[in-house]
Amino acid sequence: MARLIPADVQAVVFDAVGTILFPDPPVSRIYREIAQQFGSSPPDADHFRRHFRRCFIEEEERDRAHNWQTSEQWEIDRWRRIVIGCLSDVTDAEAAFQALFAHFALPEAWTLPDDFGPVCDGLAARGLRLGLGSNYDSRLHSVIAGHPHLQRLDPVIISSQVGYRKPSGRFFASLVHALGMPPRSILFVGDDVQNDFEGARAAGLQVILLDGEGRHPEITPRIRRLADLLE
Repeated sequence: MARLIPADVQAVVFDAVGTILFPDPPVSRIYREIAQQFGSSPPDADHFRRHFRRCFIEEEERDRAHNWQTSEQWEIDRWRRIVIGCLSDVTDAEAAFQALFAHFALPEAWTLPDDFGPVCDGLAARGLRLGLGSNYDSRLHSVIAGHPHLQRLDPVIISSQVGYRKPSGRFFASLVHALGMPPRSILFVGDDVQNDFEGARAAGLQVILLDGEGRHPEITPRIRRLADLLE
């Protein structure tokens, strides 16, 4: 039987949001609560799910047209547009944005899968380095500071700090440089087909897609849960 993690892999790098970090409470609930604080009366959380998805896709297209370049200011402006697009009827859109932006810098706004700690233990026991590669901004450092398991990950590569978002090859080049090993020695694990799986593969890394809901049976290799990495 083929090994899920090839023998030549020396490091496993995880995507953050959607792979090892999940908003808790969900994004739609937080957006709705903030909207209500600033005078909006939306019908239900589905309102925000629909608008958030639309605004998020628009920003992905903007990022693509910008050749995936980013910065701290680009990320702030990006999220401002998403928030204001979702909360168009609040009395103070900028204040609502600032409240949401600050919320997602809090460690308690995020939860980790129950199996992440044991997975880290098991992979480290095999002598593998563990890292993190995320499309995020400097707020990720405060999130990491509140979760001991995340503090085990080194290096931490954040798009706003390297100047390029996934799936840019320059993002993954920064990751390869930080690890100081050949791309084929690095396994990237993420939940996004374009940003994580295709981006990392195009950069020469080995890849596994985390497909928790089984949406991509056509893609291999893939796993349904992080613990599958140890099997």
